[in-house]
Amino acid sequence: MTTTSTPTERAPSGVGLLAVLLPALLVTVIASDMVNLMLPSIGAEFGASEAELAWVVTGFLLVFAVGIPFYGRTSDRVGLRQLFTFALLAYAAGSLICALAPDLLVLVLGRIAMGIGAAAVPVLSMVAITRLIPADRRGTGIGALSAAAGVGAAAGPALGGGIGQFLGWRALFWVMVVAVLVLLPAARRVLPGDVPEGASRFDLLGGIFLGVGSGLLLFGATQAQVAGLTAPSSWGSFLVAAAAIALFGWRTVHVANPFVPPALFANRVYRIAVLVTFLAMAVNLGGLVFVPLLIVDVNGLEPGIGALVMIPAGISVAVLSPLIGRLADRIGTRPLVVVGLAIMAASALFLATATTSVVPIAAGILGLSVGFILVLTPIISAAASALPSEQVGIGLGILQGAQFLGAGTGPALFAVLVAARQQTVGAAAAFSEVFLVMAVVVVLALITAFRMRPAHHEAH
Repeated sequence: MTTTSTPTERAPSGVGLLAVLLPALLVTVIASDMVNLMLPSIGAEFGASEAELAWVVTGFLLVFAVGIPFYGRTSDRVGLRQLFTFALLAYAAGSLICALAPDLLVLVLGRIAMGIGAAAVPVLSMVAITRLIPADRRGTGIGALSAAAGVGAAAGPALGGGIGQFLGWRALFWVMVVAVLVLLPAARRVLPGDVPEGASRFDLLGGIFLGVGSGLLLFGATQAQVAGLTAPSSWGSFLVAAAAIALFGWRTVHVANPFVPPALFANRVYRIAVLVTFLAMAVNLGGLVFVPLLIVDVNGLEPGIGALVMIPAGISVAVLSPLIGRLADRIGTRPLVVVGLAIMAASALFLATATTSVVPIAAGILGLSVGFILVLTPIISAAASALPSEQVGIGLGILQGAQFLGAGTGPALFAVLVAARQQTVGAAAAFSEVFLVMAVVVVLALITAFRMRPAHHEAH
């Protein structure tokens, strides 16, 4: 049943919109890994083991992965103002629970509540940019969001460690509560509350199957990294995930209003964008995880050196993202994506041959990060432009869900390969082999990206 939208509200200016979306995205991305360096302190206070402490991070990430497609789909039926308000309140409530947590269980529950809120911000920010900023400036907006996400990912551990060291780990969550209370009034003022035109019901059970399948796939990958592929928690998770995704596929074909419209993946540009995003993100996060390990574990250098090696890559992503967005608005998507993937493949090959010297390693991760941002910013813009308005929310939700799954499963599966190979060929050779595998994955993405040009009936 189609609902009737409310009268259209005056669209906010691009500057005003970004002034709200950028800090909101920055805050929620920082939250994903800000507690990593404080886990030993938390464990000492609560008397928790490493396996128990892992749920402080895993609980947040699993809910985050499951929530992204749901928010994207719901944004096709509910106004952005209402959804953003709910998300920020859930995030603030979770942060408050964490700040006051008397034990580890309450802390994990608070982190889950934070994840429920944080999952909305990336996808709703992209939906807002797509709906409210003209197409000829959309790439610039998406580039700015990409820059904020890159800065947040790089700054999270450093800010968390610094604030936690001087003020205690609970201060991290008090800071988040204050940040949300400042952002909430601005978000309600800037974001529109009208319901998108053409909004219709969708299959909630199908969405649940998709969420369960995605969450268990990510959980199985993390368990494979910790316990190995033969552990029941690994293969059991993969088995149930496959069953849930199969049920999701069955409902997509057989119900009247499926959670994901089949026509979404009939669009060649969008279909390719999802696959390329997943593969590129898996390799990019693999590089961000394994380069510091290479420096510390193989080269025997201090962790501070590893952090210094990563700084140029983080700065480059923050500076180049808006520029790449503007360039995408001018020359289109496919040239930038192809060049970016080529740079990523060359950088991964270079890292495979430069495992014992810090300067070449720094150059390799810099090239990998620059290549990735050349891929990500224009491909999100292209996917959004290829979709009709009634599919933008769920389309961007699935796209960002694929991006997040790549970020979670890629490093975990690469870690399984390193663990298996270093017992027979040594640590340096094992790292070299995993970078070669990354290069192969990027080449597969590059071959796929060459087919991105839309057919005549899909072009807008």
